[in-house]
Amino acid sequence: MGILNALSVDVEDWFHVSLFRHHIKRSQWNELENTVVSNVCRILELFSEHGARATFFILGWVAERYPEIVIAIQEQGHEIASHGYGHKVIYEQSPDEFFEDVQRSIDILEGITGEKVKGYRAPSYSITRESLWAWETLADLGLQYDSSVFPIKHDLYGIADAPRFPFNVYVSGKGKLIEFPISTIQIFGKNVPMAGGGYLRLYPYWFFKYGIEKINAENKPAVIYFHPWELDPQLPRIDVGSMKRIRHYGNLALMEDRIVNLLKTFRFGTVDEVLQQTDIIRRWPATTSADHLIEKSNANGLSEKLPQNNRTIVEVE
Repeated sequence: MGILNALSVDVEDWFHVSLFRHHIKRSQWNELENTVVSNVCRILELFSEHGARATFFILGWVAERYPEIVIAIQEQGHEIASHGYGHKVIYEQSPDEFFEDVQRSIDILEGITGEKVKGYRAPSYSITRESLWAWETLADLGLQYDSSVFPIKHDLYGIADAPRFPFNVYVSGKGKLIEFPISTIQIFGKNVPMAGGGYLRLYPYWFFKYGIEKINAENKPAVIYFHPWELDPQLPRIDVGSMKRIRHYGNLALMEDRIVNLLKTFRFGTVDEVLQQTDIIRRWPATTSADHLIEKSNANGLSEKLPQNNRTIVEVE
């Protein structure tokens, strides 16, 4: 049968991406062309044709305006999870702002579906060394898992030395979360991203397929993601410079065929399903103390928002 891999969709519109946050004002969002509804409908058709189930990490802003697509996703048997409300990277928020953002998204999604939201994924995978305090917030909100840590170096995200496969995060006095890191393979001792999105569009398809096979050969699941706008070759264009333009718009016309090929080749399920079948890593040789978090957050002016009476806020067993 093969390993069951996790399939996920980060449901946001084309203008929500972090790359555009200095080019498009939030006050403009309601005025811009909507593509998310039609693109999500196309994704649901593809998944139905190939019998695939997935987790949809839905932006609260989208769910609030288009509850019909949340209902359609639910009715077709997929998992509904949170992508936050306003697509603001975590390390540009205070802990209080982050709590309110995620709580708002959960309330919207649960109000539409009538079901508990178990999972969360940060905009632009923005749980980094500077924002590990976010795990405590997610535990406070009653979430069971997170899929935000990318064990690579990148200009927007990444914790290069984080485990490559699911691990437990224990939050002092608040139980635990499971972290499902974004997938990588190791080449010459270095983590190479192998998770979807731009990597699926820009890598040669054979290399991406090889990457998933390599992960499964370790008897581990991959987690694959993409965005609805990535299936849309007619996406509105924003001038962000030549290199970023390639990264963002490159090979959009190839994306649907590549997703179909993946669906034909590998077994996929929801993140929750995969975690239930996966051995979780019990120990990562790193702990995060309150002192470390306060020191890191001080640079962002957030230290007064962090609890300082607990020696350990987050401990990874």
